[in-house]
Amino acid sequence: MIIRSKAPLRLGLAGGGTDIAAYYNLYGGHVLNATVDMYAYCTIEPNESGRLVFAAVDLDKKEEYTADAKLALSPDLPLHTGVYNRIVGDYGGNRPLAFNMTTYSDAPAGSGLGSSSTMVVAIIKAFVEWLNLPLGEYDIAALAYKIEREDIGFAGGKQDQYAATFGGFNFMEFYENERVIVNPLRLKRWIRNELEASLVLYYTGVSRESANIIKEQIEHTQKGDCKNIEGMNELKRQAVFMKEALLKGDFKNFSDCLLRGWLAKKNAAVSISNSVLDELYQYAIDNGAESAKISGAGGGGFMMIYCNPCRRVGLIRALKEKDGLVLTPSFTEIGTQAWTIYNK
Repeated sequence: MIIRSKAPLRLGLAGGGTDIAAYYNLYGGHVLNATVDMYAYCTIEPNESGRLVFAAVDLDKKEEYTADAKLALSPDLPLHTGVYNRIVGDYGGNRPLAFNMTTYSDAPAGSGLGSSSTMVVAIIKAFVEWLNLPLGEYDIAALAYKIEREDIGFAGGKQDQYAATFGGFNFMEFYENERVIVNPLRLKRWIRNELEASLVLYYTGVSRESANIIKEQIEHTQKGDCKNIEGMNELKRQAVFMKEALLKGDFKNFSDCLLRGWLAKKNAAVSISNSVLDELYQYAIDNGAESAKISGAGGGGFMMIYCNPCRRVGLIRALKEKDGLVLTPSFTEIGTQAWTIYNK
């Protein structure tokens, strides 16, 4: 028996940063995001050897353990060991499990596409499939958040886990007492098509540690830094405006929201942008882009660029001269999935 799962990566369109607890517990957060056809994958192959093997093949990391009810958190594979501990402790009666696990992602670490949280969701979904766990979408997303933020101690927001679990275009609301509302958007097909034709992802080649940027945002929020909080409030407003623009197919306003959101985000933490990213932003504008933003926490990773579809080929050609990775992803409506293979 082989269990496989996958979960889609996401583009943060607007409101990213307002999904951090230090902010939404006080003011409430609004985030607009959409999942794309890039995934984190997990395969579990149960065995009777009494051994656990975790292999993150895209990271070229592999670890082996004696099956135990609780593992020490691995510095190299904290997501894998963290999910295992929570599943066995909360749902497995503290009975050790023996298996081989293989994972990989379509996006590099530090991409700004929510790759770490998406991997956690994919791993949880594989366990849900294998052990027939009674976990729905909200349960999986909440569990993924707890594992990352509480068990492992990674700083970050809450949108990625819900995007990977639910899939599609979603307007998300975050409130105190861990209350989350996911509102799926029913976009007309032509609006989705136009947006896909207008977007370009460019990997800046600058990987970043999102936790450090988020810690800076948290500190500013907790201190009541007026510039930071006003920037976050503006991010939240732009998420609402962008949602309305998308539902109406108003792409002029969509582009304006993208620009205003990026400018507001730069007020949330100094490290969100830098001279390299600012120069790349201007280069994109000079070569046909209408607006752009760094996906995720900022500081590096993928830049999401909006342009007139008729100018996209020229923009892509110019971006390739920078030797970075250029992608034109499609949107996906389906969240995390898992399946079992019995005949291999």
